[in-house]
Amino acid sequence: MPLPSLLLVPGAWHKPEHLQFLIDDLPGIDVHTVALTSCGDDPKALGDMYSDAAAIRAAVEAIGGPVVVVAHSYGGVPTTQALADASNVKSIVYLAAFQLDAGDSLLSSAGGDPALWWEFHRQEGVGDFLTVANPVEVFYGDVDSSVAEKAAAALGYQSYAATTQKLTAVAWQTIPSTYIICEADGAIPPFVQELFAKRADRTLRLNSSHSPFLSQPSALAQLIRHELSLP
Repeated sequence: MPLPSLLLVPGAWHKPEHLQFLIDDLPGIDVHTVALTSCGDDPKALGDMYSDAAAIRAAVEAIGGPVVVVAHSYGGVPTTQALADASNVKSIVYLAAFQLDAGDSLLSSAGGDPALWWEFHRQEGVGDFLTVANPVEVFYGDVDSSVAEKAAAALGYQSYAATTQKLTAVAWQTIPSTYIICEADGAIPPFVQELFAKRADRTLRLNSSHSPFLSQPSALAQLIRHELSLP
């Protein structure tokens, strides 16, 4: 039997291009990515969590056949919102991601307090948006320095509204899910990931920073291949 397709959903501030090392380590797999509307290079054009969910839903529908969705970090929020009744999604893999419940937002799940490394911006006529104070340290602790600097330079602005909007649908309640804990994560502490992982059907682990798609793409690809092969 052919393996299902794969949809990769990046996290906040990140773009599909950040996932290229991982894609390169998945030859023979039908890999798709989605650009989230809440991240971009123009703060005036940023969408929010609900428009991210719509983009993810559209990407899944465009694939048509069976698909496994891998959502990184914030990407877990709109993925959970988008796919509750998606008939062709075989499973969801939450990669150091926010696996939230109905009524939760990213910010509420963190106790309502923004992370210390968030940089908040307010611009008249634009709204509120975020940048990252020290992305190499926060996201890329075990990534080669030249790769980390390039990845940090490619980050976009992030919609603040997307972090405050509440889930109204919960895909993991009807679709099997796996949680991958990144045990050296500087963005989402591993003990927080352990709490999210209690909602998943099973838990896997990588001794990696927040971004194993850059630091350990082959190891991550091996875990994903196994997920794709599950009955």
